[in-house]
Amino acid sequence: MSGTIPVVPAGATAQEILRQGAEAAQGIVKLACSFSVEDTVIIDMIHKEGLPIGIFALDTGRLNEETYEVADAITERYGIRIDWYFPKNDAVEKLEREKGLYSFRESLANRHECCGIRKVVPLGRALDGLAGWVTGLRREQSVTRTDLAAIEIDENHGGILKINPLLEWSEEQVWEYAKTHRVPVSRLYAQGYRSIGCAPCTRAVAPGEHARAGRWWWENPEHKECGLHRR
Repeated sequence: MSGTIPVVPAGATAQEILRQGAEAAQGIVKLACSFSVEDTVIIDMIHKEGLPIGIFALDTGRLNEETYEVADAITERYGIRIDWYFPKNDAVEKLEREKGLYSFRESLANRHECCGIRKVVPLGRALDGLAGWVTGLRREQSVTRTDLAAIEIDENHGGILKINPLLEWSEEQVWEYAKTHRVPVSRLYAQGYRSIGCAPCTRAVAPGEHARAGRWWWENPEHKECGLHRR
């Protein structure tokens, strides 16, 4: 378990939150990267600040091709290693043999089962041995993320630190940074996507729709989490 939560000063920058969180963790810290624009912005900050924060990613087996393109662009531009984690093949095989390829659209329980196998269990392995992890979560993204803190204790993963440097950022701020610093971003954003996950569970949104409207669009907003960020 990490030390006590540091007090984040009002108005602290994302870079300051990253540095403060990494120092407070007193151990290995890594960014959980889905290759969203938020995550690539954080990678750019980590690189520019020279912070000792590694990167890991979860390959669910159902990612968009564009996501792999961003991953490749990130490794080439920043010269960093990405630690990939995959779901257990026997669990995926059992799920698809018994329930088919799209069981996650049949019920919330089935969707949680799929996310559990493809995301939650691999995340547990990725976080094993870490003192802290960094996310690209922002408060305005979802009704499920309004009570987050910039740096908090993650009780669901052994009490390690969870660092959310972009928590108070708006979508506009994220894109302003991305464009100013020319960070690699997915081509899907230009096609109307505003939140990107697994290919079958993500779609473009119409003008005026909420950014998360394209994630699990058949579910109510309060259910739109995959289990990686359980409260």
